[in-house]
Amino acid sequence: MNNVASILILVFFGITFLQSSYEKLFYWEDNVNWLKEHFAKTRLKNHVKLALANLVVMELISTVLCFVGCIELMVSNGRLFGFYGAVFSAITLLMMLFGQRLAKDYDGARTIVIYFIPAVMAVYWLN
Repeated sequence: MNNVASILILVFFGITFLQSSYEKLFYWEDNVNWLKEHFAKTRLKNHVKLALANLVVMELISTVLCFVGCIELMVSNGRLFGFYGAVFSAITLLMMLFGQRLAKDYDGARTIVIYFIPAVMAVYWLN
């Protein structure tokens, strides 16, 4: 029962990154076009597709690790997959934060910080 908070955060990130990667994959061109404009004045302007692909891969890895981590916690009280799910979630958010700061989108960066706080909490709890 003491794993409830960890399970809730892992489910939160699993859902978050599952939905985010789904939208990126199934609305790829819309995302690429929006991001090209978003990063037009940055060093990423010619690397939007590669950056987006990297982000989708990280989101999918985070999703799988978080959901497997939930199952592992419930079945055997193990924390390994959940820990790595939290770590990959935090790294994914740092990648997003870097992009937002690079684009000087400070409101977007501030929003990512709201997600980053529970990611760090999860890393701490599952360590």
